[in-house]
Amino acid sequence: MIFGQGDYTYTLQKNWWTLPEGWSFGWIPAVAVDSQDRVYVYSRSEHPMVVFDRDGNFLASWGEDILKDAHGIYIDAEDYIYCVERETHCLRKFTTDGQLLMTVGTPDREGAEGEPFRLPTDVAFDSQGFMYITDGYGNARVHKYTPDGELIKSWGEPGAGPGQFDLVHCVRIDKEDRLWVLDRNNNRIQFFDTEGNFQGEWTGLHAPDTIYIDDEDGVVYIAELGGQVSIWSVDGEMLSEWGRLVESDTPGEFKKCPHGIWLDSQGDLYVSEVQADARLQKFIRQK
Repeated sequence: MIFGQGDYTYTLQKNWWTLPEGWSFGWIPAVAVDSQDRVYVYSRSEHPMVVFDRDGNFLASWGEDILKDAHGIYIDAEDYIYCVERETHCLRKFTTDGQLLMTVGTPDREGAEGEPFRLPTDVAFDSQGFMYITDGYGNARVHKYTPDGELIKSWGEPGAGPGQFDLVHCVRIDKEDRLWVLDRNNNRIQFFDTEGNFQGEWTGLHAPDTIYIDDEDGVVYIAELGGQVSIWSVDGEMLSEWGRLVESDTPGEFKKCPHGIWLDSQGDLYVSEVQADARLQKFIRQK
């Protein structure tokens, strides 16, 4: 079965990953791929970070003694792994083998209203290495940090106007240093410069959860909680989409809620879901 349209069509690689005997996945909020095409699956389970090769062979697991409530993941150009922990109100930075290098926020301590962190959601970096964390379920804020974790500034407030958020759920940054901030419950993406100045918005999405920006091709991949994946040019042209916006048990569609999304070096797409266990699908790009 073919998914998508135009130049962005895919087939499903069924049952592509294998866990060790006796292991299982719970909800899988996030997935990411490093420069070696190792796939990092960040889940709410006894093994919060599981690593596979791109063929789905198990390589490693780590984080069992640190990670408690998976939400957002980001891998930078040097293959450092950043894990945003929602209910523990912090961000963790790791090496690829799970060595903890930095913690931003005080674990298990919620910040004051408007201050870091109150159920944060995701993280991304600009070209100068500054870090932006979306915050999230308890705040309506974006926080800007130095690369070593010092808070510089914050912006955002509850609402539906420019610079306001109703569940700020993810941030990614394109090659022009434009922030793409997913305002999930307002069904839109807002754009900001690195100082937090509003630059515009895309509306009419279906509860956008997470995006992946392919700067080389100028393409954006969006996991939408409403039940679909959509693919766009960075200029806002719809290129492809699939999913029924309703629950579907059809392989390649979405049983519950697409939440995590990432691309590997071959253009294959990984999509994870929440509100159902062990939902992680791999879509093979048709050339």
